Amino acid sequence: MANSSFSPLKNKLFRALWLATVASNIGTWMHDVGAGWMMTSLSTDPFMVALVQAATSLPMFLFALPSGVLADIIDRRKYLLFAQYWMLVTAAVLSALAFLGMVTPEILLAATFFLGIGAAMAAPPFQAIVPDLVPKEDLAAAVALNSLGINISRAIGPALAGVILSFAGPAVVFTLNALSVLGVVAVLYFWKSPPRVQRLPAEHFLPAVRAGLRYVHAAPVLQVVLIRAVAFFVFGSAAWALLPLVARNGLGLGAGGYGILLACIGVGAVVGALVLPGLRKRYSNDILALGATLIFAASMLALGLMKNAVLLGVVLLFSGFAWIAMLSILNVGAQRSSAGWVKARALAVYLVVFFGSMAMGSAIWGQVAGKFGTSNALVAAAIGMALFCVTALRWRLDLSPDLNLAPSKHVSQHESVDETDGPAHDSGPVMITVEYLVTPENQADFKIAIQEMRRVRRRGGALTWGIFADTARPGRYVETFVVESWLEHLRQEYRFTENDRAITTHAYSFHSGPEAPHVEHFIASV
Repeated sequence: MANSSFSPLKNKLFRALWLATVASNIGTWMHDVGAGWMMTSLSTDPFMVALVQAATSLPMFLFALPSGVLADIIDRRKYLLFAQYWMLVTAAVLSALAFLGMVTPEILLAATFFLGIGAAMAAPPFQAIVPDLVPKEDLAAAVALNSLGINISRAIGPALAGVILSFAGPAVVFTLNALSVLGVVAVLYFWKSPPRVQRLPAEHFLPAVRAGLRYVHAAPVLQVVLIRAVAFFVFGSAAWALLPLVARNGLGLGAGGYGILLACIGVGAVVGALVLPGLRKRYSNDILALGATLIFAASMLALGLMKNAVLLGVVLLFSGFAWIAMLSILNVGAQRSSAGWVKARALAVYLVVFFGSMAMGSAIWGQVAGKFGTSNALVAAAIGMALFCVTALRWRLDLSPDLNLAPSKHVSQHESVDETDGPAHDSGPVMITVEYLVTPENQADFKIAIQEMRRVRRRGGALTWGIFADTARPGRYVETFVVESWLEHLRQEYRFTENDRAITTHAYSFHSGPEAPHVEHFIASV
């Protein structure tokens, strides 16, 4: 164990929150096992069993993006506390109903859905506060430790739940899940988060949503991550959704055996989290993703065909390894393709795609299992994953390896705007024009370079973008883009990254005038 990998744990606050989060995640995994197992006793319909996974995933699909927006514009500590209180109350109510024998399939799905809402509220701000907890040099190690903590809880939670289900029943599992939240509540309650310095007014909710979606639409590296996520998770969800049926009906296992199978996946994931950094040094992300996908597809095939629980447990070790490898590759891709000002929103979009794919896949494979059998559904999912994996290779994860999204300043002072002595913030829409003079021999290269400026402007908040050639003066080009308001244009100054700077510098290099390209601002008057 290299000291640098665990150096964030020397930070008292990070260590306390990390330990509390691991305990809370153990409780969450215990609930997932308890809910899935309880549903097999409440209903024999495979679709209802698969809906437990869908109820866990769907809230992230519905609420992660709004949560990411709120995490970018309000106090993250208070918002996180609210999310923890929400989950505490929901888990406590489900526990009470279970002790009273009043849980029906509908109540179980509803409680799982409400717990999922709490998780959806917490996920984006939890990722966004990491830079506030550790110094910059420990940030990468902190992210890796968070991933390791999730997988440790994945190894412990299911096995512990299986034992408790065998001796005490689901009600106790649900109670322990409620209690597991208290540690996170205590750490967040006593943490005094640093004030967020804002030179401009905070964004409003709906404009912030639109800005986040525009960023994703103009971020090709992030789009590749989203495409690859859909290709993997829609099919991979079959394993999680149908594993309770395989354990109970296919292998004849009890709750303890089911928990052990899930623990095998968790142990494989922990090993994967420890081994993956070394593999990354030797292989590209695309090769690792291909290998992880094929391994997981093979494990689903085994899940559908094997009847020996011991051998299946060994196979599931590789399944956990492949799952965490793919999850880590995609998470890192989403992190590195998200600029700081929009990070919570961009990561929320990734979570929407991730959990939306899981929810949709769980519902689909539950229906398939109900009509054609659990084994056939898992075999079909394995074949589909392998085929779509090969198809998805055209979208490379190693696109733009030198991407640098650190904040920067505009290349030209002609583009800077006054925050205090300019138009009113709500004035707009605002049209900005940039005039280029390009010699004939450079015009072909300029037309290629200027197209990248479309993404730069759109990522920064532009509603429209265009490039126009002057018919009366060959070689004169005018770039135009429109933003919602003067305040939104001011925000563009702070959204500019080093990657944007490199693209802009390249486009400006084709300008042949004595000064930098001329910039003008126009505000709608009617």
